Amino acid sequence: MLRTRVIPVLLLQEGGLVKGQQFKNHKYVGDPINAVKIFNEKEVDELVFLDISATDENRGPDFYLLADMASEAFMPFAYGGGVKTVKQVERLFSIGVEKAIINTAAFLDPNMVKEAVKVAGSQSIVVSMDVKKPLFGSYEVYVNNGKAKTKLDPVTYAKKMQDYGVGELIVSSIDREGTGKGYDIKLLEMVSDAVAIPVVGLGGAGCVQDLADAKNQTAVSGLAAGDLFVFHGKHKAVLITYPKYSELEKLFN
Repeated sequence: MLRTRVIPVLLLQEGGLVKGQQFKNHKYVGDPINAVKIFNEKEVDELVFLDISATDENRGPDFYLLADMASEAFMPFAYGGGVKTVKQVERLFSIGVEKAIINTAAFLDPNMVKEAVKVAGSQSIVVSMDVKKPLFGSYEVYVNNGKAKTKLDPVTYAKKMQDYGVGELIVSSIDREGTGKGYDIKLLEMVSDAVAIPVVGLGGAGCVQDLADAKNQTAVSGLAAGDLFVFHGKHKAVLITYPKYSELEKLFN
């Protein structure tokens, strides 16, 4: 396995896979079960699925869909979206999900996060933090799919989550998502330097060189991407793909 994890992130909405830009304008791109089968063939080390409609619809995870996905997946995968109780976390693990990703509930209900860590262990609980930076202003963490401000900067927020016992952070740039302009290096550098737990960068990767640039300039332990592994060419034709292990090994070494 690579020292720097390279993780495809797939967005779920109403049971299908979607892609958008800057957390808006999502379009259907395919079936999640089919995507899992293709990533099996690509020998991907791990996957992340995020249900972006669960919080908006005030519902929990679609356990039946996730169970189907888990039965097809040869690799471990993490899931986030509508996770707000310890019982939901336990059920995710019971159907084969390896890590539970918590976003909005981590801000609204810190005690739930602490309890989830007690039940499942730090290594199984991930907090995803969505960050935005206005043209004239400072970085701020948002929740509720990037719609609600927390009034907290990402470094303060990351340290809070580490104190809660969370084992990993996914730091997502709302501004960069779906743009292909590369990762927000400054953001990833700030957060990964501030905490001792693993940090995974997400948002903005347009080519494999963006992965190398982020790794070389920050202390992240993993890099995640959506468009890079779902789209091909300037017209963004849907093509589920993943670099060869040898290509990634060469890239990071």
